[in-house]
Amino acid sequence: MTAAAGSAGIARAVRAGETTAVAVVEAALARIREREGTVHAFTSLLADRARERAARLDDRIRAGDDPGPLAGVPFAAKDLFDIEGVVTLAGSRILAGRPPAARSAEAVRRLEAAGAVLLGGLNMEEFAYGFLTDNAHYGRTCNPVDPARTAGGSSGGSGAAVAADMVPLALGSDTNGSIRVPASFCGVVGMKPGFGRVSTAGMVPLAPSQDHVGWIGRSVEDVALAWEVLSGTTRPRQQRAARVAVADDYFAQRLTAEARAAVDRAARALEVRDTVRVPAPDAARGAAYVVTSSEASSLRMSDLRTRADELDPATRDRFLAGALLPADWYIRARRFVTWWRAAFDRLFEQADVLLLPAAPFVAPPFGQERIEIEGVEHPVRPTIGRFTQPISPLGLPIVCVPAAPPGRLPVGVQLVGRPDSEWLVLETAGRLAAALAREPASASA
Repeated sequence: MTAAAGSAGIARAVRAGETTAVAVVEAALARIREREGTVHAFTSLLADRARERAARLDDRIRAGDDPGPLAGVPFAAKDLFDIEGVVTLAGSRILAGRPPAARSAEAVRRLEAAGAVLLGGLNMEEFAYGFLTDNAHYGRTCNPVDPARTAGGSSGGSGAAVAADMVPLALGSDTNGSIRVPASFCGVVGMKPGFGRVSTAGMVPLAPSQDHVGWIGRSVEDVALAWEVLSGTTRPRQQRAARVAVADDYFAQRLTAEARAAVDRAARALEVRDTVRVPAPDAARGAAYVVTSSEASSLRMSDLRTRADELDPATRDRFLAGALLPADWYIRARRFVTWWRAAFDRLFEQADVLLLPAAPFVAPPFGQERIEIEGVEHPVRPTIGRFTQPISPLGLPIVCVPAAPPGRLPVGVQLVGRPDSEWLVLETAGRLAAALAREPASASA
């Protein structure tokens, strides 16, 4: 059984005795050996450890024990999560000399306690600061759909590992879109829960006031199962259908025809007719930039002073820019976020879930510096986060669902919910995925 079966399917089969955890892990390791040379998703592979863990799970099942809801599910973790016995790199040479982690991150331990089997660490942008996963120290991660294109970032290894069927589930992080961009570019499902809903303990921070644990899976069912395990919450037995509205104005501008078609297709599938206008999105994106840059540079100030030459020049320059920001800008940005959160609360009087694009275009080829959108050229790197960054400071639950027509390059949409509404957003994402799967091919043309 391969990762394409998904977390839920694998766990059901292992628990029912239709396969073994050892067989599932061996299939995943074989898939990694087959595709890793092209994709380069992993920074560490813990094959022997995974085999031992899987064998213990099989012993428990034979003894009649309950192995947990993720029994035998292979997973991997972005290399900013501590893994016991492994040096946490966070995509940087600077951390390579640290001792191995004495304890795994809380999110890793929760998945393992539920029966999941960790296979290793995944490539990322240095210190999670970027959208391409073209890492100057540990190499670039390629998009399994087209290896000439980026898998996105900063959780590019997470998106690529799932899209390449290496693992059905991968942990990542999201500060300004680092789960949602790879999910969109790789054609998989990504989830960023509300701020503080899943512990970041044991995770190397970028900007603590915006950092979220997130994850990527093969399906909405898979990310919902991970949410249940990681949050300790229970799926509601009954749930009403959410009122969904499409975010227009800013979120309907400066996106390619492919991204626009994905939003239209999702709106049609959910039978959405209402629209809302998000207030001051440009200012919100600016606030996200200021908060991220200020907090990230503050955390790395010692490295900037003593080891700047060991940083990727692009990462170093971002840290330096943040270090030069006036403190007053940070204070004003935080005040703006407070105001904007109240403004967003008023939007949720009109709808429970907002539908908006996840990325303004499909995954760009490596080396492409500019892209034409609606007849105007834009720089690729800063434009990638146009639709994820403005929402990020609010700490709202978001699920990214692939919505490109069949046979096209992947591009996703975001479903954004009010605080503490993760299950409602997941229910909406499930309805969307099911409706898109039922859509006749002719309707997507």
